[in-house]
Amino acid sequence: MQDKLLFIIGAPRSGSTLLNRMLGGHSEIHAPAEPHILTPLAHLGYYARVDEAPYDPIIAQLGIRELVPCLPLGEKSYRESLRAYSDHLYEGLLAGSSARYLLDKTPAYALVLDFITRLYPDARYVILTRHPMAIWSSVVDSFFDGDHVLAHEHNPILERYIPAMARFLREPPRRSMHIPYEALVADPEAHMRSFCDFADLEFQPDMVDYGKASSEGAASRGLGDPMTVAGQSRPVTDSLTKWAGQLSGRPDRIRQAQDILARLDDRDLDTWGFDRATLAAELAAIDPAAPPKKGPKLSRHVLERRVMMAVRRRVGDNWLGRGIRKLREICDLLLR
Repeated sequence: MQDKLLFIIGAPRSGSTLLNRMLGGHSEIHAPAEPHILTPLAHLGYYARVDEAPYDPIIAQLGIRELVPCLPLGEKSYRESLRAYSDHLYEGLLAGSSARYLLDKTPAYALVLDFITRLYPDARYVILTRHPMAIWSSVVDSFFDGDHVLAHEHNPILERYIPAMARFLREPPRRSMHIPYEALVADPEAHMRSFCDFADLEFQPDMVDYGKASSEGAASRGLGDPMTVAGQSRPVTDSLTKWAGQLSGRPDRIRQAQDILARLDDRDLDTWGFDRATLAAELAAIDPAAPPKKGPKLSRHVLERRVMMAVRRRVGDNWLGRGIRKLREICDLLLR
């Protein structure tokens, strides 16, 4: 199965849905929605534990660490068992398709790369990077309706993904290629041709004009970018400087971005493809007193997020929070 697997490794809002659609435009690549198959396997207790799992993670970890040495080949048998499980699911996803490859684009995989490369050392990995502040600004506006404080409290994405992926770039697996988002949208055909050489495939124009693709290998809808990629038919460069406009006139967001940058390691930034001085200069050039730009256009996704954020801000130790927790308790009792 390893020879049939492609992984896109990229942070949320880094352009991975776009790249998924482009690669899925090839007739030899089947690209389903984000399957999230491997992340749970990485936290069964042997490599990492699930502190918030609905069972005692300490006992589970002790149990699995006693079990693995008893297997005929120890950890190798454990990996083979996990691989047999994921192989069966991947083969099922590929069943009925004439495609040569199955593409798995799950952003959280970037945080369990050591585990995935243990499981699939000979798979192909496409590593996608993007301007760090473009990623962060998109996360804040796409998922948190502009609430940068809550966004960072919920998930400090840059501090998590940049070190993990930088290590992966410095010590890549045998079959890997690096695609910077900015270069991809500037010259998509050149990068798709390079990918086809990497995957031993013939280039197909539908990889660039992915919106016109009608082959069975075309990427399916599902989890991923709900705001821009679905409304486009090919890569565009409109988003390259959009992040700076989203920070313009918002001094608190500018300060937060500067604080995040200060916490990132120089070596990791260089490996990612950006240097601290340039990023700092770009942030310093943003006018904090300019009139703030309007947020994203109203859509079903934006409306859902605004309602969710409004409720989340009001949930606490109050009547709303107590009511929601009571409702969850009742649902747990009914569904157990």
